[in-house]
Amino acid sequence: MSARLLRKVLQEQEEQQQQQLGNDDDSDSPDPAAPPSKNLFHILNDDDDDDDAQGDESEIANETLTRNINEQESSVEKSTADVVSTSNHKSKKKKKKKGKQGSFSRVDKAEKPLDVILKTLSLDSNSSSNQPGSTEAKSVNVKVCDNRAKQYTTSILQVDPKFLSAENELRRIFGSKVVSSFENSQQTGSSRQIRGGRRGSHNPKKTILVSPSDHWPRWDGSLSMEFLESKDGLNFFRYVHSSSYGQAQRAFEGAKSIHDLNSIASVLLYYPYHLDSLITMADYFKFVGEHHMSADATAKSLYALECAWNPMFTPLQGNCQLKFSHETNKPLFTTLFTHMKNMDRRGCHRSALEVCKLLLSLDSDDPMGVMFCIDYFALRAEEYAWLERFSEDYKSDNSLWLFPNFSYSLAICRFYLERDESSKDTHVENVKATSTDLMRQALMLHPSVLKKLVAKVPLKDQAWTNILKQAFFKSEQAGSLSLDHLINIYVERSYIIWRLPDLQKLLRNAALLVIETLESNGSEARDWACVRKEVFSSQKNEYGHLLVSDFSDSVPTLPPDNLQNFMADPRMREEVLNVNQVVNPHGGDRAPRDIANRSPLAVLFESILPWVDFGDRVEEEAGEDNQPNGHGPDDQGH
Repeated sequence: MSARLLRKVLQEQEEQQQQQLGNDDDSDSPDPAAPPSKNLFHILNDDDDDDDAQGDESEIANETLTRNINEQESSVEKSTADVVSTSNHKSKKKKKKKGKQGSFSRVDKAEKPLDVILKTLSLDSNSSSNQPGSTEAKSVNVKVCDNRAKQYTTSILQVDPKFLSAENELRRIFGSKVVSSFENSQQTGSSRQIRGGRRGSHNPKKTILVSPSDHWPRWDGSLSMEFLESKDGLNFFRYVHSSSYGQAQRAFEGAKSIHDLNSIASVLLYYPYHLDSLITMADYFKFVGEHHMSADATAKSLYALECAWNPMFTPLQGNCQLKFSHETNKPLFTTLFTHMKNMDRRGCHRSALEVCKLLLSLDSDDPMGVMFCIDYFALRAEEYAWLERFSEDYKSDNSLWLFPNFSYSLAICRFYLERDESSKDTHVENVKATSTDLMRQALMLHPSVLKKLVAKVPLKDQAWTNILKQAFFKSEQAGSLSLDHLINIYVERSYIIWRLPDLQKLLRNAALLVIETLESNGSEARDWACVRKEVFSSQKNEYGHLLVSDFSDSVPTLPPDNLQNFMADPRMREEVLNVNQVVNPHGGDRAPRDIANRSPLAVLFESILPWVDFGDRVEEEAGEDNQPNGHGPDDQGH
């Protein structure tokens, strides 16, 4: 009995010494006075049971210390992620390790070889940094650093899902009660108006791009997405069509070939999420003034495209690529661009900005020309600091200011940031150029913008007339087809911003400074002309695929020429009707007397269009041969 008491006293003394030595390392420990290695049941054991207890505890020590070694090895790989937490974790494990070894070192001499082995293993694990395996760990750390650098560059395009929803932005602007009452008033009629919609009691899948309506059909799974490859930290994907989608596509092509809009609508009855049919119907509703139904068809397209996403597809993080060159990927870009314009029309500029980020992150080649409207949405959403950071960090290229839209938008951005700084009374050393300097630079680089803005806004003050009389601002042509096209896009997209009196004053003062500078130093104009010619050196229009009308706020009208061009557009815009008419296949057959061997359905469609003139016509009974009418146009009967 005295031996056990002596062993207890020695053990307590040793534990106190270990606690004093480990106070510095274990300052974060929640309970340093209660070491985990202390086991009071040893006092109650008899001498005959000491060997068994010691054997059990040695096995526990083996398992605990082996786990500690494994955790130390794993901590080497995780050290770049969280150094502070790992070091605290290690200190706690070291305390357990020392406590266990100290409590067993005086129990039995048979445990000394185990301590030596464990110390050897610990040294091996610590000295592994000098072994070839450490090279792999270092390479992992280098990859982690590279990935962090890429994440920093792509974080400028990271989409915030909170601001992606137009409904949420409307609630922030007008309040939840106003938006909810409006949605309730629109819900009853919209469910009956949408073509191809079937009522059901199912709960639609929740998505982030759009909020699905309850009356939408159930997702049919006709689309999917496949993973192609991973390259430079980016994952590449492509949409894939199912066999049922192929059948719908063939039916759509057949309806398109005969210009039958009703047949395209009937495709949606059997295949409610056929993308080309939904895009065509959205365009048709837009041209006849049914903007709510057009937006609903576009939202259904986005819903189908998102339901088909691969589990690895995480576009909001900016690490996924969906190249426009793949034919099956194109509907996502066209639909997102249309969705962006619909949100702009509703006044949801922050949501439109998030869609711009998404479009630009999906394909860095920017097939839709998002770079020429993202500055507009950033200004309308008052994201001035983000716009400056974007112009500096995007692709690590600080040359965006050379484009006409960014040269003027960055000046506006700096103007509002200066005003915010002055209102907050912040005295920060500013190494950036002032808004006046940036505006003066924009006018020197792109002087032809001024005359087009004065005409488009319009600016009717006499001061602008005097400014435009100067030779430097007289010309409306920049000397490059590409640059002229980009200037037209910018003026059409952003002219409304210049209706603010403060910005007009900024522009006028900068223009007067330019005139004053040129009077004293005319060579500066030639220098800027050389810069402009160097940047836009191509003899052809490199941005001809971008239509100026796609960046316009105005709703397209329906003159005959525009409708004919719309029907000939390769973007499935062949089906268009009169603004006040809907195709009626049951109407009387009307055939031209000077056209033969034509498809009856094609002739029927053309006969409804107001600009098609077949000459003198007369109503005939169904099934009778068409006869020429010699009585003149006054004999038409309706």
